[in-house]
Amino acid sequence: MLTEDGKHLYVSYDEYHALIEKLALKVHHSDWQFDTILCLARGGMRPGDILSRIFDKPLAIMSTSSYRADAGTVQGHLDIARYITTPNGEIAGRVLLVDDLADTGHTLNAVVSLLKAKYAPITELRSATLWVKGVSTFVPDYYVDFLPTDPWIHQPFETYDALSPDKLLERWKV
Repeated sequence: MLTEDGKHLYVSYDEYHALIEKLALKVHHSDWQFDTILCLARGGMRPGDILSRIFDKPLAIMSTSSYRADAGTVQGHLDIARYITTPNGEIAGRVLLVDDLADTGHTLNAVVSLLKAKYAPITELRSATLWVKGVSTFVPDYYVDFLPTDPWIHQPFETYDALSPDKLLERWKV
């Protein structure tokens, strides 16, 4: 649900999973055949995992991080992992790059440039996200929702950001 002022988008688990399923249908309807799904950790892990299951394709993972300041609400320096974790040795062939959203576009632009420059075995690369913000400099090949404003997206699992082991112990005391 987008707030009246357009500054916040609250997403339930059901809505989140429906977006992933709609994204799967968009990819499916394109008739593009791909070999591997490469998800960007952390945001792309959940969509990547589900798409990997739906399409029965191996899931590779590349860790990226830029939202660390102010409890993960401020984008800072982008760190991209040196290695891709994949069950099939080296990532190659046609690859579907998956993240949760194209926010500013900074991460996706940097990752696509890196993959094209350093991973010659990738013969074709397409991208998929749940959301694209109007301020993004990157538009994925596949996406579900275009957000003309720049809302902060409150994803359902973000409650875990403020949950420590001590808080869990308190919650689950018997």
